[in-house]
Amino acid sequence: MSTEARRAPFPPRPAHDPAPAEEEPQVEDEPSVFAPRRPLERPRETRPPVPEARIITPPPPPPASARFPDAPPAPIPAETTTRPRPVPADPEPAVPVPPPPAWSPAPAPDPALSWNAPWPVGAFGQPEPYEEPVRGPGPLARLRGRTGVAAVCVVLGLGLIGGALAGSWLTGQDGDRTADSGFAAAGTLWHNVPVDRLFPPTVRGTGAGPGGADRSWTRIAVAPDTGCAGAFDPLLARALAPVGCARLLRATYTDATQSHVTTVGLLFTKADPAAMAGLAARFRTERLDRRTDLLPLPYAAKGTPAAGFGAKQRASWTVSVLTDAPVVAFAVSGWADGRTVDTPQPAPDAVRPGATSAPAQAGLGNEAQGLADRIQRRLRQTVSPATEKPS
Repeated sequence: MSTEARRAPFPPRPAHDPAPAEEEPQVEDEPSVFAPRRPLERPRETRPPVPEARIITPPPPPPASARFPDAPPAPIPAETTTRPRPVPADPEPAVPVPPPPAWSPAPAPDPALSWNAPWPVGAFGQPEPYEEPVRGPGPLARLRGRTGVAAVCVVLGLGLIGGALAGSWLTGQDGDRTADSGFAAAGTLWHNVPVDRLFPPTVRGTGAGPGGADRSWTRIAVAPDTGCAGAFDPLLARALAPVGCARLLRATYTDATQSHVTTVGLLFTKADPAAMAGLAARFRTERLDRRTDLLPLPYAAKGTPAAGFGAKQRASWTVSVLTDAPVVAFAVSGWADGRTVDTPQPAPDAVRPGATSAPAQAGLGNEAQGLADRIQRRLRQTVSPATEKPS
C-alpha cells in the first residue's frame, strides 16, 4: 500500500453541508403498569413538554488535498441522509409529581372557609317551612275536660264503694266480722274437731331437717285434754296467766329412726284479739321465748320411746303466741335414750348455720321447730273451712 493511501484512511467529506433530513416525530412511550403510583392526596399537575433534542453537526474537516497535497482527490460518497438521534423515553410517568418546594410559612386560613363565616347568599335553597301544628283547645277548655273526667271517676268510685258496703252489709261478711268470726271459731276447735285433724298420725316435714333434709314424724302418744296445771315451768305459767287457759292439747312424736322424741302442744286461751296481740308483743320485745327458765314440759307416755322423756331431757324448744287465733303453740324435743341436757338451746338458735351445741349438731332444734310449724299450719287450715259460710 502506498504512502498516500495510508495517510488518507477516511474519505474526504464534501465541502458543502447536506440538507438536514426531516426529523421523525417523537412518540412518547406509554407509562408502564409498573410505574410508581401517584399519591392521591396531591393534585395532578401538568409538566411542560420536554424540548426536542437538537443535533449539532460538527463542521466538516478540510479536504485531504489541503492536508495532504500529494494525495489524490477522494471520491465523493453517495448522498446520505442524516437521521436524528432518537430521544430516550422519559422513565418518569406521564405526569410526574414535582419535587416538594422549599419550606415556606403556612398561609393564613381563609376566613371564608371557617364555620363561623356567614353563609353565602344563594348557596343553598330556602328551608322548607314546617307545617303549623294544629292548635288544640285552649287552657279553659282543657281544664273543663279534666274536671269532667275527675267527676266521672269520683262517681264511679263512690258507686263501687257503696256497692261493696251494701253487699257486705247484706251478707254480713265484712272484714272485721270475718276476722272476729275466725278468731272465735278457732277458740272452739278443741272440742269440735277430731284429734287426728289437729295432730295427724304422720307428719311430713319436707326440708325441715338439718341442711334442708326431709323429715318424717310418727305420733306415739296423745295426752287427754286437760287444764294447764303441771304443763309449764312456773315462770312460763305466770307469763301465760293473763290470757287464761281454756284447754291444753298435747301429743308426742318420734322421728323415723326413733332416736328423738318431741312433744307438741296447743294452749287454747280465753283472751280476745287485743290480749293475744299484747302477749305476742311482750314475748317478742322481752325475748321470753329464749329464756331457759321458761320452758314447756314434755308428755312422757309409758310404754313408748318417750317414756323417759322428762324435764332434764329437754334439749331444744320453741313457743309461739298466735294473734289470729286464741292459741299458744309450743314444742320441746330431746333424745329418746333418756340422756340429760345441762343447757337446752332455743330452736331458732339451734337451727342457725354454724351452731356447735349438742342439740344443734343432733338436729333437735329442727325437730322442735319443724314439727311446731306444721301443727300450726294444720290449725289454720282447720280454722279456714270453719269460718266459711254457705252461699
